[in-house]
Amino acid sequence: LTRVPELAEQYVGKVKCIYIDPPFNTAQTFANYEDNLEHSIWLTMMRDRLVHLRQLLSDDGSIWVHLDESEAHRMHLLLDEIFGAGNFVAKVAWQKQYGPDNRSVFTQTDDSILVYAKRFDAFRTVRNFLPRTAAQDASYKNPDNDPRGPWKAENFTAQAGRGPPTQFYTLTTPSGNQFDPPAGRCWLYTKPRFEELVQDNRVWFGSDGNNRPAVKRFRSEVMDGRVPETWWTYQEVGHNQDGKKEIKALFPDEEPFSTPKPERLLERIIHIATNPGEIVLDVFAGSGTTAAVAHKMGRRWVACE
Repeated sequence: LTRVPELAEQYVGKVKCIYIDPPFNTAQTFANYEDNLEHSIWLTMMRDRLVHLRQLLSDDGSIWVHLDESEAHRMHLLLDEIFGAGNFVAKVAWQKQYGPDNRSVFTQTDDSILVYAKRFDAFRTVRNFLPRTAAQDASYKNPDNDPRGPWKAENFTAQAGRGPPTQFYTLTTPSGNQFDPPAGRCWLYTKPRFEELVQDNRVWFGSDGNNRPAVKRFRSEVMDGRVPETWWTYQEVGHNQDGKKEIKALFPDEEPFSTPKPERLLERIIHIATNPGEIVLDVFAGSGTTAAVAHKMGRRWVACE
């Protein structure tokens, strides 16, 4: 892809997302591959590929490297070298297993997915939010029938050390009650701003009007999405057994690939990193889950094993 002229023209600097799930180097032998290399040999093998992969990424592209504890810490340093420490985005912990492993000293319940950008500042502007959850939206109510719609009450105080003197005052509510900020806190707004918010019906004093103030945060004013977090539970994106069941459902008469990943895991990665029509690349394709999910999501894809 980087050396053949007609392919280089098509892919160099144009891949938006690279997801790789390389051999973890766990000192095991699987049906599909040998997973027992010296650390230096494994790192050299990975470095040779990562150098080319970086060339393929667009300036706002990202690479997602999926590993377990065997090599993730070494890979972190290798990615720092090739992509630059300043382009590190996150280390996602995926809950791959939900039951205990009684054979182990500790149950290893998660894998690491190291996320690096070609250029952090460019990636930050294009990465997609995750959909808001039903629980997040359920916290918005409208007990006073505000015409602006559902809202939720948020803290009217801030940490005292961060507030100017104008945010320390005795506050008088419309019902005549007076409140000082709690110890170590100040009011979130100055007194004139507080009075403006009261006039705009943006302060809540409880159903009887006698409580301490709270800010009304309207659902219509909140962004339609949530910032991705680094802890991905199996309830949200599936676990190892889900991946095997998906492959088995497609090919019931064949022994499934040893370590397939669930489609929901790839769906989240591809959603965050790309938009329809953009290119997804996986050069350790394995069972082909990355290509399958990218195809279903309307992305272009390249995969090889």
